[in-house]
Amino acid sequence: MTEIADDVVLREAAPAPAAEVTTMSVLLALSLSHGLNDTIQALIPAIYPVLKQSYHLSFSDVGLITFVFQCVASLLQPIVGSFTDKRPKPYSLAIGMGITLIGLLLMARAGSFNHILIAASFVGAGSAIFHPEASRLAYLAAGRRRGFAQSLFQVGGNFGSSLGPLLAAWIIVPRGQYALAWFSVLALAGMAVLIAVGRWYAAQLTIGRSNPKAKVPAGHMNLSRTRVLLAMAVLVMLIVSKYFYLISLTNYYTFYLIHKFGVSVQMSQVLLFLFLFAVAAGTILGGPLGDRFGRRTIIWVSILGVAPFSLTLPHVGLAMTVVLSIFAGLILASAFSAILVFAQELAPGRVGMIAGLFFGFAFGVSGVASAALGKLADRTSIEYVFQVCAYLPLIGLLTMFLPSDSKRQAI
Repeated sequence: MTEIADDVVLREAAPAPAAEVTTMSVLLALSLSHGLNDTIQALIPAIYPVLKQSYHLSFSDVGLITFVFQCVASLLQPIVGSFTDKRPKPYSLAIGMGITLIGLLLMARAGSFNHILIAASFVGAGSAIFHPEASRLAYLAAGRRRGFAQSLFQVGGNFGSSLGPLLAAWIIVPRGQYALAWFSVLALAGMAVLIAVGRWYAAQLTIGRSNPKAKVPAGHMNLSRTRVLLAMAVLVMLIVSKYFYLISLTNYYTFYLIHKFGVSVQMSQVLLFLFLFAVAAGTILGGPLGDRFGRRTIIWVSILGVAPFSLTLPHVGLAMTVVLSIFAGLILASAFSAILVFAQELAPGRVGMIAGLFFGFAFGVSGVASAALGKLADRTSIEYVFQVCAYLPLIGLLTMFLPSDSKRQAI
């Protein structure tokens, strides 16, 4: 994290025109493409009940599908982020969406469990290329509104994720697995949007290389290496807390509702949509509130504030389960943008690497959580899984070890 390395990276990837002005057209395009990308990804867990029935899968098998997808994405994202920090590739986003398209078509035609895993790995690879580079472009286009920019970028993905279960309920569940291929039009639309974003990025890189006086942007925190490493470790633990609990709802909420309350598959998808929509709403709030009140404050509220709802949820009826899950999703989702921007301000000049690291770790934790919770559900019950996961938000107490960001340079 030396000043020389920071200057080299910023001359290549953070041109001066993007440092002060928020480029809304680029942020909206990134949010839209994120929504299209994550809609496709959300179709996979949304059709787990269909795949489980068609291929006679266990909960462990279901967890393994997510494990493969998430771990491929987890391993590749930090590599992609670090590489593009040094060698920006303006059209890599469109390429990533193309790989996701291949995975979608393979999933639609998969005829065995092994083929499903291969298709999931392609979707994971496409995601690994998309997320760190798109997050870095959002940072570059943010100007002084970094939290807002990351939230706008994230909310596109959350909204896309919330649409996945509805689309699966309306289109795939009645028609079967092959209907997944219909959604290739979303990937093609995403590629078109990202090609346009790539043109803007290429132009910014040209301007940045012609401006050798570019410097580390305002807003970073001047801390010792030890303090930075400790803060990063705390942020990583908060990601563990957030995504272990989030994956219990995203992947197993439908099974929980079906098993405990006897709702239909289609109704469970609608209720999952309500939860994911709340996640999208929480995401758009977290970034701007972090810009105004400080990211550490928002992390406190968003992680630890979920605990009362998570601890109560396993012990109530259907109506209250839906209500509590909505509040839990709304509060918990505000954390990621604050965590990500907090980490990027700890390590200025490493925006792509930090985005790749945290997205990658989030995906990896989600994969491990999905497999582990599936195993636990097979050995105990789906209700027991929700009882255990209810305590995870208490890890948010570690936020007390984060440095204050109230004295960071004004942004």
